[in-house]
Amino acid sequence: MPTAPPPAPPAPAGPADPLRAVAVGLLNLSGLGLGYALVRRWGLMAVCWIATAVLLVVALPADPDGVPGALLVGYLVLLLLAAAHGAAVGLRTRLSLLPGALVAAVLGLVLLAVPAGGAVLYDGARDEATEQMLLDRLDRADKLVAAAAERPFAASEADYRRALTAYDRLVKDHPGSRAAGHVPDRVRTYYATVAAPYTVKDYCGAVAPLKYLRTVPGSVARKTVGDLSGWPDDRLATSLYECGAASLADGSSEWTTQFADLLSTFPKSSQAGEVEPAVKTRVDAAVKAVGGSEPCAAVQRLDSLATDVQELPGEEAGLSGALDKDAGRATASARTGAYACGVDQYRDGSYSEAVTTMNDFVKDNPHSGNAGRAKKIAIAAEVAETVPAAGKKLPTTASGGSISVTIKNDSPDDITVLYTGPVTGSLTLKACGSCSSYSLSSTLGLGFKPCSAGKNYPQKTIRLPVGTTYFVHKSRDDSGGSPASDTAKLRSGYLYTECAYTTNYTY
Repeated sequence: MPTAPPPAPPAPAGPADPLRAVAVGLLNLSGLGLGYALVRRWGLMAVCWIATAVLLVVALPADPDGVPGALLVGYLVLLLLAAAHGAAVGLRTRLSLLPGALVAAVLGLVLLAVPAGGAVLYDGARDEATEQMLLDRLDRADKLVAAAAERPFAASEADYRRALTAYDRLVKDHPGSRAAGHVPDRVRTYYATVAAPYTVKDYCGAVAPLKYLRTVPGSVARKTVGDLSGWPDDRLATSLYECGAASLADGSSEWTTQFADLLSTFPKSSQAGEVEPAVKTRVDAAVKAVGGSEPCAAVQRLDSLATDVQELPGEEAGLSGALDKDAGRATASARTGAYACGVDQYRDGSYSEAVTTMNDFVKDNPHSGNAGRAKKIAIAAEVAETVPAAGKKLPTTASGGSISVTIKNDSPDDITVLYTGPVTGSLTLKACGSCSSYSLSSTLGLGFKPCSAGKNYPQKTIRLPVGTTYFVHKSRDDSGGSPASDTAKLRSGYLYTECAYTTNYTY
């Protein structure tokens, strides 16, 4: 049988050739072990190929983080060792495959472009990978803004802040990147998205997001915001005014907060200048409403307006004088309007409220032309609290009459006597020093005779017209229990006596 030829003997050693050593070393620096191929060290060449393959598997595709530093250092050390070892071997080993050492050296120099070019290409690929990573971050921030726009601002503010932070980091940390170059446009979209309620004229809903946008320049790099720093100001001033004006017109109390913010934040704005005319218009409407169907509600609005207007910070806006005048007019109108409110309460049967309202009116407006009748209405309302029939008609300012009525006090207490009917009035009588309270049981007996003849009782005589008059007697200091009442139908030709007394319960 034929036998395999013996392996080729290694190249015979020759005289030392420095150029040949350099050529083998240079060829090994290419990372392909080509220097070992020239001196027929195939195993060592395979090691170089394997090392290069491992490097390529780890490095590709390019990643922003690059090749692990330990692997790169190990590979460079391997190349240097291969170059040094190859040079040592090539110093005395004849070359194969190439005609001479000079050609091999030139080829080695040329092939150095392979690792150098690979490094350059890899750096470019790594830069592109970094750009794509940054563009992905930009895209995620854009999606965060778009999702936040679907929810109310209070629920989406945290997402808006996260997106803004992402934009800001792109500008700060990667200022030359393509992603950073897109940030100015994205931030403009961001501002418009956050302020979307303003665009659709939801002015109250726009206040919070616009206030937030005013804080943005203080929390990010100046480059991130660009020329948008003052973008929210006029929009916020408009929103504060429009929201406040709508609240003022609706009778809500929220307008004071909106107008106060406007006057303190943008005191010189045109919107701030519109605050006082809006307040004046509302005061005018409330004053007019006093003569309408709900005068008490109008008076209440005037009281609230007077208080709220006085609290507005109008100094910087130069509105203090005008606002003070509006508040004063609201106060004065509320005081005078209390008369119409009291009349309305009386007619509605709210006698207790009418008493309080009319007494306050007389106290606040002692010189008013309605003060006299207000006193009469307060008296009639107090009588009607005990005798509802007394409140069927609104009392007049009439006084006097043709019938004499003597009122006596058979009571140990000072008393007040209120009466209403064709004439309305009141009087007080001092206590009867020799009198005492009657027991309830005695008042039910046949012999019960208060204000009996032959005794000198404190008394006063008044003159009243013909008709039904309602009397109420009560302790002057309200300590004598429940008021007593009497209904008298007065006719001509008679003298009448009205007796006041007190009773107590005995068991």
